[in-house]
Amino acid sequence: MKTYSFKQRFQYWFDNYMARGSGAMLTGLFVLSALIIFIAAALVKITNSAPEGVGFFGVAWMSLLRTLDSGTMGGDSGSPFFLFMMLIVTFGGVFVVSALIGIINNSIEDKMDELRKGRSQVLENDHTVILGWTPQVFTIISEIVLANESRKSGAVIVVLADEDKVEMEDAINERIPDTKNTKVICRSGSPIDLTDLEIASPHSARSIIVLAEGADPDTHVIKSVLAITNNPNRHAEPYHIVTQIRNPKNMDVVKMISAKDTVQPILTNELIARVVAQTSRQSGLSLVYTELMNFGGDEIYFKQEPALAGKTYGEALLAYESSTVMGIRKADGTVAMSPSMDTRIESGDQIFALAEDDDKIILSGLSRIPLDEKLIQINKKTSGSKAEKALILGWNRSAAIIIRELDNYVPKGSQVTVVADIEDLEHQLLLETGKLVNQKVTVQQGDIRNRELLEKLEAAEYDHVIVLAYSHLEPQEADAITLVTLLHLRDIAERDATPFSIVSEMLDLRNRELAEAAKVDDFIVSEHLISLMMAQLSENAELLGVFNDVFDPEGAEIYLKPIGDYVVTGQSINFYTVVEAARRRGETALGYRLINESHDSEKSYGIHTNPKKAEKITFTTDDKLIVIAEG
Repeated sequence: MKTYSFKQRFQYWFDNYMARGSGAMLTGLFVLSALIIFIAAALVKITNSAPEGVGFFGVAWMSLLRTLDSGTMGGDSGSPFFLFMMLIVTFGGVFVVSALIGIINNSIEDKMDELRKGRSQVLENDHTVILGWTPQVFTIISEIVLANESRKSGAVIVVLADEDKVEMEDAINERIPDTKNTKVICRSGSPIDLTDLEIASPHSARSIIVLAEGADPDTHVIKSVLAITNNPNRHAEPYHIVTQIRNPKNMDVVKMISAKDTVQPILTNELIARVVAQTSRQSGLSLVYTELMNFGGDEIYFKQEPALAGKTYGEALLAYESSTVMGIRKADGTVAMSPSMDTRIESGDQIFALAEDDDKIILSGLSRIPLDEKLIQINKKTSGSKAEKALILGWNRSAAIIIRELDNYVPKGSQVTVVADIEDLEHQLLLETGKLVNQKVTVQQGDIRNRELLEKLEAAEYDHVIVLAYSHLEPQEADAITLVTLLHLRDIAERDATPFSIVSEMLDLRNRELAEAAKVDDFIVSEHLISLMMAQLSENAELLGVFNDVFDPEGAEIYLKPIGDYVVTGQSINFYTVVEAARRRGETALGYRLINESHDSEKSYGIHTNPKKAEKITFTTDDKLIVIAEG
C-alpha cells in the first residue's frame, strides 16, 4: 500500500474541504480568526507584556478589533512584544477580511449566475405552464394574458425550455411589452427531464401546454407528456395538458400514455389542411376561424339555460340580443353544432354561444321578435356545380392532405396542378394523396418565384390559387419566397379580367403585414391559428368538442354565403331578420363580412361576428353572411 507524506495528506484534506463551497470557507476563516486572536492573547498573557490592568480577555478583545479594522493599531502603546503581537494580529486580520470579502463577493456572483440560469423552483399555484420554446410561445402568452384580464387576482405563466432564461425574458418583453395583470416567469431546463420539470411546479398548475419542437417534434411531445403523467411526484387528479401532433399515427400513443388525464392533442397538419382547402373556396373563412378562437373579441361559452328547456334550437337562436347561439351540448357531453332547428333542448343540456363574456349571455325576454318579413328572400338561390381548377404553388407536409380535402368539396372532373421546387414530387404525391375521386392531379417542378413560369402556367385561368410555405426551409426564407410569388400573382390578376382567389400560408405572423401589399384574399398563418386553439383549450378544455365539430368535414361547417341569398340588399335591416332568414334554411347565422372593409386590418378585414341583433345595417350584393350549414 502506498504511503503519503503529511504534506500530501494535508493538501488532499484541504482541497476536499475547500470544495465544499462558501459555507466551509467561511467556517474555516472563523476558526482561523479565533486561533490568531486567542494565540496572540495567550502569548501576551504568558509574557506579561500586556498593558497594565488588561487581562487575557481584554487582550483577546483588542486582537479582535485589530483583526476587523487594521487602523485600530495606530493608537497602540506598550512593550515591544505586545506591539509586535498586535502587528501580527493586524496582518492576520487583513488576510482574513480580504478573504471574507472575496468569498462573499464570489457567493453573490454565484447566486446571480444561478438566478440567471433560471434553475430555482417556481412556487406558484393555479398557473399555466408552457413547456418548450417555439415562435408559438408569443401568441400563446398574448392570448392567455388577454384571458387573464378578467381574473381579480394576479395570474402567472411559467415557461420552461432548454434556452437561456435571460434571452427568453428579453424576447418576451420585446414581443409582448405589456402583460397586464399576468406575471411571466421563465426557467431553463429540459421539459423531458424529470428533475428539470419540477422547476416549473407542474403538479400545482391549472393547465400545461406542450409545444412541439426539435427535429422530431412528435417524439418530443410524447416524452414531455410521459414526464408529466408518469412522474413519481404526480397528483391523483387528472392533469389538463394541451399539445400538438403532426403524424396521425402518434395520436393513439399520446392517448394511451395519458389515459387518466385530460390530454388534448391537436392534429396540426390535418387541421391546417382543412382550413386551407375550405378557405381557398371561401374568401375570408380563415379570418372567421381566427375571430372565433382569439381572446380579443367575443368568445365561445357554455351555459345551462333552464328557461329554454322544452324549446327548440330554432327558438333559441332568436332568444338572445347580444349573444349568438351556435349549438347544444347534451347532458352526456356530446356536442351538436347547429343541429336541426326542431331539436328540443332538454333539462341538463347546455347551449354554447358567442358572447363578450359568460355573464353577458342573457335572454332578451322579448315577447315579439322585431322581424321585417318583406326583406327575407323566400327562394334560396342555387348555382350549378361545374368542374374547378386549382393551382398549388409550393409544398409542405400539409399539401397532400389539402388535395385530399379539396376532393371532398369539388365536383367531378376538377383539376389540381402542383408546382414546387421539390425533387421526385410526383412520386411523393402519389404515395401521400392516395386515390382521388373528383379531381385529377398534375405535377410540375419549378421555382414558384419565376415570373416566366407563372405566366406560362396561366394562373389567371384557375379558379383558386394556393401558395404554400416550404416547411423544409427556415420560416423567414420560406415566407420570403411566398411574398415574391404573391406579388407576381397579384400583378397578373390586376392585368387579367378573370377573377381568381389567392390563398396563402405564412409561417410568421409578422410577415402578414408585409404580404398585405399583395392584396391576397386570405392569409393563413398556420402556427398562429394552432397557437390560438391551444390557448383557448388551456383555458377551457370543454371547447375541444366544439372545435372538432367546427373543423370536421362531416356535418355542419362554417360558410360565407352571398347575403343576397337570404335578405334583400340595399335596405336597412336588423340582424334578427337575417338570423330568421338563415333559420328558415336550417342554418345558424354567426355574423357577416362587409366587402368594403375586407382590406382594413383595424376593422378585422370586414368580419363581424356576434353583432347586436337589434342594430340595423345596409348590405350590398357583394357582402357575405357567415353561417353554420350542411353545405
